[in-house]
Amino acid sequence: MSGMVLLVCCTFAVLLPVQAYENLALNQTTWQSSTLWSGAGADRALDGRYADLDVGAGQCAASVYGQTTAEWRVDLGGVRSIHHVGIQYATDNRVWDENNVYTGCVLGFSVYISNTTNKEDVVLCFRDTNYTRATIPNPVNITCPYHGRYVIYYNNRTHPPYPEGYSDYAYTDLCEVEVYGCPSPGYYRKNCSLKCPQNCQDGYCVEGTCFSCDPGYRGPRCDQECPGGFYGKKCVKNCSLTCVVTGSCDKVTGQCLGGCQAGWTGDMCEKECLDGQYGYNCVEKCNLTCRDSDKCDKITGHCVGGCRAGWRGDMCEKECDAGLFGKNCVENCSMTCGDPGVCDKETGHCNGSCLAGWEGDMCQNECPIGSYGVNCLGVTESLVVVMSAVSRAGQGSDVRKVNVMESYKHSNTSIHLLF
Repeated sequence: MSGMVLLVCCTFAVLLPVQAYENLALNQTTWQSSTLWSGAGADRALDGRYADLDVGAGQCAASVYGQTTAEWRVDLGGVRSIHHVGIQYATDNRVWDENNVYTGCVLGFSVYISNTTNKEDVVLCFRDTNYTRATIPNPVNITCPYHGRYVIYYNNRTHPPYPEGYSDYAYTDLCEVEVYGCPSPGYYRKNCSLKCPQNCQDGYCVEGTCFSCDPGYRGPRCDQECPGGFYGKKCVKNCSLTCVVTGSCDKVTGQCLGGCQAGWTGDMCEKECLDGQYGYNCVEKCNLTCRDSDKCDKITGHCVGGCRAGWRGDMCEKECDAGLFGKNCVENCSMTCGDPGVCDKETGHCNGSCLAGWEGDMCQNECPIGSYGVNCLGVTESLVVVMSAVSRAGQGSDVRKVNVMESYKHSNTSIHLLF
């Protein structure tokens, strides 16, 4: 098995003093990018045994020789509050110093914390950039105060030349990995007895310091509400300037407190009033007496384009004054109406009655010759004679009737009967 050890190189394991934190990784599900032999599966790094640090002894996880990348991970079974990770390297049961072949194999390794199996979507907990074969410790303890479901070990030899002392290939030879932390998110300290501050996002914290805050709060312990005019995660969003009280909104949602300024609606007062609406929260309706009933100023309600005939005022809320009518009430009712100066405020019509001597909807026409009186309903005597002549001409041709009437048009004193 010693020959196999020389081919495999680098193995990691964890040997930690007894602490109140729980080993969250023990006997959990594991995976590695390749497996050297059946007795070196990924799960061997979580079996709680680290007495024999020879990768051929069946107590260590080992990857295939000659790979440029090596990856190993453990699924903690859910998001956990992690405090630190411990790794015990394989030594082939020899002295751990710069002459041990495994020291060069472990240089440059990284540890990630993730909520997925993709190490690109993770938090980098540790990356070795300074150790040498003479200085890398065994075991190594890495403070890793994060929350996550997966702990991922990774190493690579993809970009030569490598620093002095690095092996030519990458390995996952891990004899034991221990992930210590609190089994339940939202707690901290060694005995996991202290609860994270109330407004930590998802309840996660490290030694009482929140990773991030719930929307509406800020500060290391998320105990400070957003200042006036701000809301949301990290308190970086501005309250709407169209809130009824400018910049006053719910610290969490951004919803305007007290409603919206005139002309605006929506939870965050981000929407202008629809056509036909205006005022605070857009609850008012444009006046139907506006020239265009669905078009008024969304803030004031003032009619856009003026008023319908018969109305006046900014909101077209006033009828025309007595004696006036039409668009903007600038027309004068006729003084020849039956009631002089009194007319329909929209059309100017004289309400069906004219002074004597006048006729028409607006009493604008003088009575024709032969008519007189109110609405020109009276008929002069000469016209009666003419009509009698026309009646007598009924036995004659239509031409004769026309000639009678034409003669009357040119003289109201004499009639020239042409038949």
